[in-house]
Amino acid sequence: MTINCKGSLINLSTPKVMGILNLTPDSFYDGGKYKNIDRVLKQVEQMLIDGATFIDLGAYSSRPGADHITIEEEEKRMLPIVSLLLNEFPEILLSIDTFRSEIAKSCIEVGAALINDISAGNLDKNMIATVGTLGVPYIMMHMKGTPQTMKSLNQYDHLIHEMNMYFAEKIAEARKHGINDMVIDPGFGFAKDAHQNFDLLKNLKLLEVHNLPILAGVSRKSMIYKTLNSTPQEALNGTTSLNTIALLNGASVLRVHDVKEAVECVTLVKECGF
Repeated sequence: MTINCKGSLINLSTPKVMGILNLTPDSFYDGGKYKNIDRVLKQVEQMLIDGATFIDLGAYSSRPGADHITIEEEEKRMLPIVSLLLNEFPEILLSIDTFRSEIAKSCIEVGAALINDISAGNLDKNMIATVGTLGVPYIMMHMKGTPQTMKSLNQYDHLIHEMNMYFAEKIAEARKHGINDMVIDPGFGFAKDAHQNFDLLKNLKLLEVHNLPILAGVSRKSMIYKTLNSTPQEALNGTTSLNTIALLNGASVLRVHDVKEAVECVTLVKECGF
């Protein structure tokens, strides 16, 4: 199971780790932390040293109820950092966390490697066709509504069945536009309550019907810290526990704030023969 990133085949049969770099002032865990260029470079360097295969850059906060920002503001936050990181780390594989085709196009043209879209094209009718034209891997996530409305849209008759129907439709559309390399993301916390998130994690293997890599993004989310009556800052141990469960249930990519610990999860689960 491979994806082609800038001419390099990345084998996801052994799970890989994607490090998160939020360029937003209001993300739930590290909002505003990486405004300083030196801090950005130091954090990315450490994530690469710790074993991250991908670095995921986001400039639009997708936490529930987050403020909406313009395309211009998102581009202003994103493009200079993309250029900076590619100049400093020429071999880096940058994932661009955006639902806007204009941002995707600009970043790929500068040298980013793949697109991570929380809406799977639902928030920009041009996104899937644009990714097809760009010829890069596409991570498509399951979500209903927008970051501003999703919290109230968690009603399902059968969550997994509805998600599989959603992904089947999106995958067919992506293939029609020439997208060959896809990863599906079940979207933990996006239009799903805590009970639904845990049920989804338990049944993650049911998404394997699509024969595509699965990305799990549970890092420091409220399903962890609210269950444990703690905070995002205290949720590393819980994150490690759920990352392990995700790997045992078929995850091919872990999207995380804490790369070293996630890489250790991958190593130990692999050593157990999973």
